[in-house]
Amino acid sequence: MASSTRNEGSRRTGAGRPSDAGRRTGGGERRSSRRDYDGYEERGYSSSGRRTSSSGRRDPRDDRRSASGGRKGQARRKKKQTRRIILFSVEILALVVLALVLWAVGKQDAVQHITINESQIVENMNEGVEENETMQGYRNVALFGVDARDDDLKKGNRSDTIMIASINQDTDEVKLVSVYRDTYLNLSNDTYNKCNAAYAAGGPEQAILMLNMNLDLNITEYISINFNGLIELVDSLGGVQIDVQPEEIEHLNNYQKSMFSTESKVVLTDDYTPVTKSGLQTLNGMQATAYCRIRATAGDDFRRAERQRTVLLACLDKAKSASFSQLESALDSVLPHVATNLDTAEILSVLQEVANYSVTATDGFPFEDTRTTGTLGSKGSCVIPVDLETNVIKLHNFLFEQEEYTPSEQVKSYSAKISSDTGY
Repeated sequence: MASSTRNEGSRRTGAGRPSDAGRRTGGGERRSSRRDYDGYEERGYSSSGRRTSSSGRRDPRDDRRSASGGRKGQARRKKKQTRRIILFSVEILALVVLALVLWAVGKQDAVQHITINESQIVENMNEGVEENETMQGYRNVALFGVDARDDDLKKGNRSDTIMIASINQDTDEVKLVSVYRDTYLNLSNDTYNKCNAAYAAGGPEQAILMLNMNLDLNITEYISINFNGLIELVDSLGGVQIDVQPEEIEHLNNYQKSMFSTESKVVLTDDYTPVTKSGLQTLNGMQATAYCRIRATAGDDFRRAERQRTVLLACLDKAKSASFSQLESALDSVLPHVATNLDTAEILSVLQEVANYSVTATDGFPFEDTRTTGTLGSKGSCVIPVDLETNVIKLHNFLFEQEEYTPSEQVKSYSAKISSDTGY
């Protein structure tokens, strides 16, 4: 089951999200597999939580500037602009630090910049989201791990890992939520299906629209990574520490065997290192990637998403203690497999204070006590929010500590449709 760690530290309720500084990059990757390790590889994660104005709508960044009176002055606001972290799912987290460093040494051309229509995203935000003052104190970034091994991170690929990184810009605390890829949601076009189909249909732009519409969020930034990034990343960091359980060993090794290249259709390597014992140990890139993909043990895909967050946090810990040369080497290997709409200035602004960020809570959506699973005709086995409205209330309490949150009318209508379709 997805784990949940709550943090009751200082909360922020005022506006204060910076305008153009401090975004982040992340990465994730995976491969598909044969036999039982074949077919269940729709991956993804994502990225951002800012917005731009359009169609005469109020730009929340202007609100944040004008709201500085009650805070600690412009000097304090300027400092907040440098406080950004890049959180990404399993195959993306350490890229936060890494991407920043590589950009700092002038290698920003290595990353794909897939632009999205931010004004369209803002225009389609649910009623009341732009005006939500509490949310304006946070930066929300979508993180996608994409089922692609040819560095084409645009539409046509399902997102196997979908995560939301929410950064409290007053306290530098980060909360991370996995959105289960099989969750039955509105794909942003009044078509209901597994939510990872949104990225396949419309790339990162539709995937962000899907998250915002179903969850009452304000994401406008994203980071995507394909399958080839995580192995290089973990190896460049010298491996990551993971506590492997006895029942995971066989599946971990089978996933290592099954990884292959999309281009050549051949197994990546027969020269892999099997894991032979349980317990806390250092996993290399192949092993860590295979660990992230395990879903055959108790907890199935919910436990799989938890494993992804575990590796993500392990990468971040390792990156914080890595040397500059290690970070540069890791970025050289990983960035060609990353796409984002973040620009160089925003990423560089994070570099100064990235060590100040701390992940204080992680969980999965839908939440454990308000979800079920079921087979929905041709859509197959889905994760069903019971109900969506209740889950959105829980999400806003978890991320922003809004204890009395009232979902938008749009979310209420999507919730009713999901209940009608599923019987829950």
